[in-house]
Amino acid sequence: MKITVLGCGTSSGVPLVGCDCAVCLSSDPRNRRRRVSILVEHNNTALLVDTSPDLREQLLSARVKRLDAVLYTHGHADHSHGVDDLRAINYHMNAALDAYGTAETLDSIRQRFDYVFWPPGNFWARPSLTPRPISGPFEVGAIAVVPFEQGHGRGVTTGYIFGRHEAAYSTDVNRLGDEALARLSGVKLWIVDCLGYQTHPSHANLEMTLGWIERVKPGLAVLTHMSHQFDYERLSAELPAGVVTGQDGLVIETDEL
Repeated sequence: MKITVLGCGTSSGVPLVGCDCAVCLSSDPRNRRRRVSILVEHNNTALLVDTSPDLREQLLSARVKRLDAVLYTHGHADHSHGVDDLRAINYHMNAALDAYGTAETLDSIRQRFDYVFWPPGNFWARPSLTPRPISGPFEVGAIAVVPFEQGHGRGVTTGYIFGRHEAAYSTDVNRLGDEALARLSGVKLWIVDCLGYQTHPSHANLEMTLGWIERVKPGLAVLTHMSHQFDYERLSAELPAGVVTGQDGLVIETDEL
């Protein structure tokens, strides 16, 4: 299974507009972070997780021309407001695209972008998604998917496990129950939320994330949804073995873990 980190930044992205901190002014390209999203590929099946506001550039960078589905973790703006950029995928495939998420997440997206769920027209003047509400495990092409609930401040998000424990994705989370941690245990690759050093009301900080990683013991953990609190080089030097700092464009082949 091939996982591409399309974006690993927090909701504001990094650099933060108007910020003069050392990370935002850094010349290190690894400190430039688009809003979070990943691409999951296996045996000619391709899944996009979330449609960030940076989606156009992300799809161009990864040379994506087709998708089998888009999966949503939740409906917040930094995870959904790039949905219009799926229109190009509809055009190249000449087909609507299945969109998976909880009923609550799909309803949240529908409230702002109802037109994406209209029946396809005669040409692709707008994106076209077919809603697929989830309530348990499902399959898309060659990829089995197990969703699980995560706490995100006062709300919830959906985490995903892909394949036979090949990879898992946990963005926008600051509470993981014992059931979720048990499901994640021993996964080969875990891409997991880590906003910064400081405590946050709806995201994990470094101490919290490393505690989860110690329990789950993945083959490799990749930090994501990172703010400008983190300098890539400094953070990488602080991390234990088996944990790495995410970066836009990072590609991981789980067969190599």
